[in-house]
Amino acid sequence: MAESDFERQVEQNYRHNAIVNMLDGTFFWLGSSFFAARTVLPVYISHLTDSALVIGLLAMIANTGWLLPQLFTANWVQQLPRKKVVVVGVGFVTERLPVILLVPAAWLATRSSSLAVAALLLLFAWHVVGAGVVAVAWQDMLAKIIPLKSRGRFFGITNFGGTATGVLGAIAAAWVLDRYDFPYSYMLCFGAAAFFISISWVFLAFTREPAQISPEPAVSQLEYWRRLPAILRSKQNFRRYLLSQIVAAIGGMGFGFVTVYAVERWQLADSQAAGFTTTMLIGQAAANLLFGALADRKGHKLVLELSILAAALAVGLASVAPTPAWFHVVFVLTGASTAGFILSGIMIVFEFCAPDERPTYIGLSNTVTGVAAGVAPLLGGWLASAAGYQTVFVVAFVVGLMGYALLRWWVREPRQIAGNTL
Repeated sequence: MAESDFERQVEQNYRHNAIVNMLDGTFFWLGSSFFAARTVLPVYISHLTDSALVIGLLAMIANTGWLLPQLFTANWVQQLPRKKVVVVGVGFVTERLPVILLVPAAWLATRSSSLAVAALLLLFAWHVVGAGVVAVAWQDMLAKIIPLKSRGRFFGITNFGGTATGVLGAIAAAWVLDRYDFPYSYMLCFGAAAFFISISWVFLAFTREPAQISPEPAVSQLEYWRRLPAILRSKQNFRRYLLSQIVAAIGGMGFGFVTVYAVERWQLADSQAAGFTTTMLIGQAAANLLFGALADRKGHKLVLELSILAAALAVGLASVAPTPAWFHVVFVLTGASTAGFILSGIMIVFEFCAPDERPTYIGLSNTVTGVAAGVAPLLGGWLASAAGYQTVFVVAFVVGLMGYALLRWWVREPRQIAGNTL
């Protein structure tokens, strides 16, 4: 397809694609609020085991499952003229199906705590890793169908809609968890998650993606891997960006323990975990509107700086919070940080490379960061067992500030670098 014809189709279908993908994001976030990995699932697991390492394993899966597979699929995705076949076809089995199976997995808690824990971790890993398998294709598809000048607003509005409806989902989850006994309360929450995430998949399937054949010749996976070190050597600014994100990811070691710490310290009800989800989503929704416009005007690097700073402040405040009420501020900051990472963590990578190289840069960025994000919660779990949750939060605060400093003063804004060669 000629480039002018491709651009014409993108412009022609932009409104349709923006609407259906916004609805996909909205219903996906709504469904996710019923099994939030930072609030609902840690408390669910705490009913079944008191092991901090198991909670750390859950956090590791949440942090890395989406990130790690991406470099392994980038070469395959780069050669596909249409990415939708992966996002919709493969994605249903790898990402959506395990959420449906969470319902019978929760029923296992009536029979065996060990089996219930194993089933939850297995299905959650299947869901998150499965999302990572299709993530490069999804990101590249959005980069194709959403013009550069509109990406910040698109992601901002999409994530705002998702987090705003997610607030309603979190309120509903709190009501369910307060009204019904364990584990039936969680079975109902997981059922609602499966319903809404399935609806999101239907809207995603309506995406109109024009074909675009890469001018680059296909290469074997071995040859593809051999070329990666040259990219890192030649792109100094991208290399520095990756290092800053590695440090910031290690600074996220405390997030998986914040809810459990608050619930255990003040003996809070399970419904309070869903209440924290509500607070987090409110912070995320508000930040999405701000960050979307800010990214289009000032660049994604500034948004990421603010996100890392918010994450560090969240765990720092958790370490000194004198009452449970303070944790609402902690989760507002957590939500704002999450909004920035989702929005600009995805979009900034597109600005380090040419369109034909997008899948490779997406894969490199997310997989390399994912390794650090995987180590972080395990390190946090070990540190929590040895010295307590508050020590984890203090260490995470210091490392987070280091990540902020590296990105702020060491990495240059990619929009200001002609040709993105540095």
